[in-house]
Amino acid sequence: MVRLGQNFLVDANLLDAIVRDAKLEPEDVVLEVGAGEGPLTERLAEVAAHVHAVELDRRLEPALAEVAALPNVDLHWGDAMKLDLAALDPAPTRVVSNLPYSIATPLILRTIEQLPTVERWTVMVQREIADRLRSAHNRREYGIPSVLVQIACDTKTLRPVNRSVFRPPPRVDSTVIELRRAAPAADAVTRDLVRTAFAHRRKKLTTSLAEAQPGVLGRARSMMRELGLRLDARPEEVRPGEYVELARGMPWRTADWATERRQML
Repeated sequence: MVRLGQNFLVDANLLDAIVRDAKLEPEDVVLEVGAGEGPLTERLAEVAAHVHAVELDRRLEPALAEVAALPNVDLHWGDAMKLDLAALDPAPTRVVSNLPYSIATPLILRTIEQLPTVERWTVMVQREIADRLRSAHNRREYGIPSVLVQIACDTKTLRPVNRSVFRPPPRVDSTVIELRRAAPAADAVTRDLVRTAFAHRRKKLTTSLAEAQPGVLGRARSMMRELGLRLDARPEEVRPGEYVELARGMPWRTADWATERRQML
């Protein structure tokens, strides 16, 4: 039976390959989101010091009972997007998962931001998502996830995945990708600036920024010149590192700041 739209990974060879791809050390603490019936959880527990496994569907409790009883596994029931990641003890150092398609992108971004202890992600995602996360600038797939992931991580495609390894087979292709942390996550100012930029990707970057926060146009143009960017450049023409520099050099205020300011007036 399909539960909550899940597609269960049932190929033992691929499960073993994912664990090998993860290159776990004996001291690693793994976060797995979407434990399903537990075949990957069990393999991870054999090689890692600890596994935090997250599963939303309580109907899988009987299937996960044996895995949950392992001494180095903590099974967390609930929505991974609402889980208090900072409260996980011990703190994760790796993320290894067959990620639920519906939350793959926001979950990856959330773990990059909220789990600075994580050094590497080995995750299976929809191929379209993998293309977006790895996309270079000036490509159609390049957008907010591309920028925010690449600010913090180096990305790599590990292996394509055939639909036949799932039960039931999904309607989309999948890919196993690796992210390696190379820098801290984008700060709140950078995240807000990037989201503002891509909200109207057909517009010039300076136009979108100026419309969102009047008064920044002059500094935005100055920063664009300093970075060697055309003044009529659109969001997809700006590299991740250049967005970081723009955020550092501009008097940009986050959306949260603007909301608090309006409430005070």
